Amino acid sequence: MDFSFSTEQTLIKDEVRRFAETEMAPVSQEHDRNETYPYDVMKKAADMGLTGSHIPVEFGGSSHSPIDYAIIVEELSAVDPGIGLCIYSAGFGADTILAFGTDEQKEKYLPLITSGKSVMGSAISESGAGSDVTSISTLAEEDGDDWVLNGRKMWITNGTVGDFFVVMCKTDPDDTNRYSGFSQIIVEKGTAGFSAEKITGKLGIRASDTAELIFDNVRVPKENLVGTRGAGFLQLMQFFDESRTMVSAQAVGIAQGACEQSLAYAKERNQFGRPISDFQAIQHKLADMYTLTEAARNLTFKSAWIATHEKNRLTALASMAKEYSSRIAVQVTSEAIQVHGGAGYVDDFGVSKLYRDAKITQIYEGTSEIQKNIIARELLGKGFI
Repeated sequence: MDFSFSTEQTLIKDEVRRFAETEMAPVSQEHDRNETYPYDVMKKAADMGLTGSHIPVEFGGSSHSPIDYAIIVEELSAVDPGIGLCIYSAGFGADTILAFGTDEQKEKYLPLITSGKSVMGSAISESGAGSDVTSISTLAEEDGDDWVLNGRKMWITNGTVGDFFVVMCKTDPDDTNRYSGFSQIIVEKGTAGFSAEKITGKLGIRASDTAELIFDNVRVPKENLVGTRGAGFLQLMQFFDESRTMVSAQAVGIAQGACEQSLAYAKERNQFGRPISDFQAIQHKLADMYTLTEAARNLTFKSAWIATHEKNRLTALASMAKEYSSRIAVQVTSEAIQVHGGAGYVDDFGVSKLYRDAKITQIYEGTSEIQKNIIARELLGKGFI
């Protein structure tokens, strides 16, 4: 059992952190306060090969493994989870095209992500369909050589900045099988009847664009169907297994950032004539924060390793990693504010932002409650352990 990174992975880790501290940190508060998308940072990230880096080399990516990708996500998130999310979600939904798309779809769309020319998104949730994906109502009907889409999607990452989306739809509403009758269809920005409305006032990750998507008789060619008609739900479950590991890496990065800032502050902040790091109460907080973060990291990277080597075990482990790491991110960032005292409650220091950013990791890509349901189902149904 080897817990060490390769020389190449260590280089990735160092270079990505350097990029985050040089290019992201100086504009972090600006984009958070104004809820603006970091276009300038995105261009630099694309030039560095960070957008869609997990996409195969033949489509312009770096063919990064799940472990490589988790390293990137963690390092970006340790500095700014919001801008970091913009970077690694530029290809959100690309895995679906990679796994199930036609050669033509891969050749058309994937190079746009890796080159930084486009941003994409995955449109799943609706106002009445969050944890229960099977209750979506967006409908795609055949009409000649086209699909015609009607409906609305809510909480969509990259909603107003995305150039194309993989949209989860009902294509066979009369299918009696609860998990059949759903398909995923690519819709491009600018298509007649397709619009997006930005959602503002989010608690955290405010640099990341979130929107409601509206489909009003949106007509797209039949060849925009991804994979097999009616297999959309099963496609989505595979997508979640992989994306949940990356949310776990995001949570670990948030916790790591909070640990680093708290350690530095504890060494500098003086009370009663000495640094607060001299006091056992603070020492114990720091010890707990780092220990919990390291435990979450090990679970996350085990999930990333399983994603490459034993995918049949990924469902339960990805849910374990996401549920635990997201819980730890919220706990550690809360303690970071406590270490900072009153200074942690305002935005002069970054821990208040990390605290706000952490909460979303317990909600998107399946809530913590859903993760526990999945873990229990896998244990009882398959005997995971």
